[in-house]
Amino acid sequence: MTGEAMTWLQAIFLGALQGLTEFLPISSSGHLRIVSEIFFGTDAGASFTAVTQLGTEAAVLIYFARDIGRIVAAWFRGLLHPERRGDLDYRMGWYVIIGTIPVGVLGFLFKDQIRTGARNLWLIATMLIVFALVIAAAEYYGRKVRPIEDLRARDGIIMGSAQALALIPGVSRSGGTISAGLFLGLTREAAARYSFLLAIPAVVASGLFSLPDAFQPTGEGLDASGPQLLVATVIAFAIGYASISWLLRFVVNHSMYWFVGYRIVLGVVVLSLLATGVVSAT
Repeated sequence: MTGEAMTWLQAIFLGALQGLTEFLPISSSGHLRIVSEIFFGTDAGASFTAVTQLGTEAAVLIYFARDIGRIVAAWFRGLLHPERRGDLDYRMGWYVIIGTIPVGVLGFLFKDQIRTGARNLWLIATMLIVFALVIAAAEYYGRKVRPIEDLRARDGIIMGSAQALALIPGVSRSGGTISAGLFLGLTREAAARYSFLLAIPAVVASGLFSLPDAFQPTGEGLDASGPQLLVATVIAFAIGYASISWLLRFVVNHSMYWFVGYRIVLGVVVLSLLATGVVSAT
């Protein structure tokens, strides 16, 4: 039993969309679900999303290669030499580890729901609007005075828990973690940097876990071929790399309100299309 075969145009378009939206606080998984339904009349699927995210995470690995290498080296050095455990890079290694635990546990426990019920467009559109208000509140109430050097284990746990909320399409991984960071008083740049680093283990694990499913016909939605998945992932990588650089520059001098307005408008549009029967929720 097979679903509808994905075309090359669809694969290229969705790969570009993944790269463009992954790091912005607007939910890449929500966008792939919405765009697939509106323009293609079906769902590209959670596995396609997870695999193409490997491309955007490869962009993170390369963009932050120097930081990652320094953190990994400092973490191992701190394990062997207790006097080095006060280093920020050593602590950052632990913060990424403990921040990954919530999304790992919840992702495993609710993997079936994430791939099915959580992709309902009523839920996605609602989450776009609800978390737009959360981002707005974080921007308004956050003091934005704490640099990355002031990051603590408590911050890692709280921001890691916020990342777990992004298992629901429409929430946004970066939107949830950056908002949590702002509520904790971190600067936008500090919150964004930690958000990118925090996403690496979870997204890479999710993408690798989904690889076998991505090559199995589902009987529903769009079925991508191996070459299409590869091309979409490469495109996501290229556009995602540029997106990281742009967002880090943007958040230094601009508020998150720009994304709040966009999320609300998109959420309202999708709810209207659902209410009038133009698109199907499932």
